[in-house]
Amino acid sequence: MSYKHNIIKERFDLKVTEPNQTFKVEFELDKNANFVIGLAITSDRDDLLFYRGTQKIQLNDKELFPENFESRLLMSGINVSPNDRMIKVGTLDAGNGRLEILFRDQEHTNAKFIPYRVSVYTFSIVEKTNDKC
Repeated sequence: MSYKHNIIKERFDLKVTEPNQTFKVEFELDKNANFVIGLAITSDRDDLLFYRGTQKIQLNDKELFPENFESRLLMSGINVSPNDRMIKVGTLDAGNGRLEILFRDQEHTNAKFIPYRVSVYTFSIVEKTNDKC
């Protein structure tokens, strides 16, 4: 099998239902995932995610992004090639495959709150190869 065909792409959603709240969610990666190579974050309301969102992301208790890390730093726009839209995290052992997200919505003058969805995508590989990400 080639490298491109060994990539597992998963989407995990969390609903932001109340303003100025913190939401803690835990997701389980596909049991066949051996290594996590990247993450991406998006929303059904990119403006709210951009202005209001911060998060902490952990994989198996290993911190990938610290608390209050701004969502805008993990987002990509339409001017970015689809092949470049993930944050590469190296080749992290998926271990027991537990992804924890602590997402915080905060008041911002440029974005009035309405409920929105935040989606976190993970990109994992089934087996480590010598191909580049």
